[in-house]
Amino acid sequence: MIPRIPPGAPRRAGYLQPGRAGDTAMAEARIGEIVIIGGGTAGWMAAAALARFVGSQVSIRLIESDAIGTIGVGEATIPQLKLFNAGLGIDEAMFVRATSATFKLGIEFDGWREPGARYIHAFGAIGRGHGLIPFHHYWLRHRAEGGTIPLWAFSASAQAAARNRFAPLQEQPDQLPSGMDYAFHFDAGLYAAFLRDYAERLGVRRIEGRIADVVLGGETGFVQAVTLEDGTRLAGDLFVDCSGFRGLVIEQALGAGYDDWSRWLPCDRALAVPSARVDPLTPFTRSSARKAGWQWRIPLQHRTGNGHVYCSAFTSDDDAAATLLAHLDGAPLADPRPLRFTTGKRRRMWIKNCVALGLAAGFMEPLESTSIHLVQAGIARLLQLFPTAGFDPADIAEFNRQSDFEWTSIRDFLILHYHANARDGAFWAACRNIAIPDSLAHKIALFRANGRLFREHEELFTELGWLQVMIGQGIDPAGYHPLADQLAPQELVDFMTLARQHTDRVVASLPDHAAFIARHCAAPARDTVAA
Repeated sequence: MIPRIPPGAPRRAGYLQPGRAGDTAMAEARIGEIVIIGGGTAGWMAAAALARFVGSQVSIRLIESDAIGTIGVGEATIPQLKLFNAGLGIDEAMFVRATSATFKLGIEFDGWREPGARYIHAFGAIGRGHGLIPFHHYWLRHRAEGGTIPLWAFSASAQAAARNRFAPLQEQPDQLPSGMDYAFHFDAGLYAAFLRDYAERLGVRRIEGRIADVVLGGETGFVQAVTLEDGTRLAGDLFVDCSGFRGLVIEQALGAGYDDWSRWLPCDRALAVPSARVDPLTPFTRSSARKAGWQWRIPLQHRTGNGHVYCSAFTSDDDAAATLLAHLDGAPLADPRPLRFTTGKRRRMWIKNCVALGLAAGFMEPLESTSIHLVQAGIARLLQLFPTAGFDPADIAEFNRQSDFEWTSIRDFLILHYHANARDGAFWAACRNIAIPDSLAHKIALFRANGRLFREHEELFTELGWLQVMIGQGIDPAGYHPLADQLAPQELVDFMTLARQHTDRVVASLPDHAAFIARHCAAPARDTVAA
């Protein structure tokens, strides 16, 4: 059961009371009715967050149809999801049990640089900076002087992942930080159900039905209502479009337009299939390069999630399915489920009184587990810029500006994985020869010269994320920051030794990943096929 969070003010179905807003005119300017189009992970994340933070002021209804399936491929996450769950007041152990989750310390990339080569994009810190410069410049000097210690020897998350160890450490103020961070693997369908229960307890009303029509105002062009197939008319002030690729409101009714990024990210199809759980229960996602794309492996408590993202111009659907099934490490539990997509985003994710989230906003392949985060980020932006009934154009423009920046910076990070490769084959040669965006070319050039990395405007992936993928994909800097030479040779040896010893001590203190789950947050037995 999900604990009810006290909503604070009394819930009302309509506008705020005049006394709370200050005067009647102000009260009438408030949003009173929110209609969410579509359920799934995006819809119920939006419903839960809106109910938690503005539910005392508005009425929230969510329309979904049991006859319409959800995509549900986003089972791996990044650490920011902990903030979302914490904001809702959700107990972590309860969440892990309810969603058959496991813990995730990073993503292992197998064969992306070249066959047989592996590296991990691990969460958390790598070493500790010294003076004015980050740790990796000292590591670059260490390597330039003949040192052979790999970068990931200084990452507690990477080393714990390699040894199948995990526990959420409580940082102590009188000790060095552990350097660890983590996210989750979970069943997306179970997470949506978990959040539905949460949202309905806070007053969200679910309406079963399929939308037949979107009613726009003749003069304003704002969405006035949606009509269901049974004739039911549902009016609202703010509409949140979580209708998937169709973009039922944002695209079909409001004509947002779509930025097609397939010239940089050419994969356009995916197949997903569950397989039987196998041990050990690894605390990381695996992404393995294939002939014309890549394959994911996501371990859950009750099964393993698998999928193959590929480019149809370089392989057939049958060959892609055969490749996927040939590389499962457990028995398949269903037939592969197909998905077609065009990587990109809506040109505007907020138009008039409609905000798009999830697949209605765009699609980024799950290479770095960003799908659920982009929903979370969109919800956070909506709450930060929550409108009045006047829907000020400046607020809408800022939402779209921030969304464009985040999506574009993630796009560049994904392109990096494909572009920097030394694999054989027509697909990988095509990716290597793509004319990359100037923004990405600048990052690569800056790093290739002297290992410099800068995070701009709170972009999602930090310098450490870019560092690991750059090094992992074989982009080697010619130099390093000159201040790294301030340490004497023996001081550098001591500095590196102490950093590695600290990592080893942290990892040695951790229990086995599966044992931790069994002891603290084991899920009930589940139907492995249905999930």
